[in-house]
Amino acid sequence: MAETVNLRQFRRQKARADAEKRAEQNRAVSGRTKAEKQRDRLEKDSARSFLDGHRRDRS
Repeated sequence: MAETVNLRQFRRQKARADAEKRAEQNRAVSGRTKAEKQRDRLEKDSARSFLDGHRRDRS
């Protein structure tokens, strides 16, 4: 026979795992220095301007 599973405990475990995953992502984003954030922002902006400058117009 199959093993019985307590659904409440399963939901709580899943919620904890999801919260831990979200916390890890937040630590990765928030755990950067101001210079790193600024560098990433500049790279993102320069890539966007490069793509916008090379965009083909639909005529």
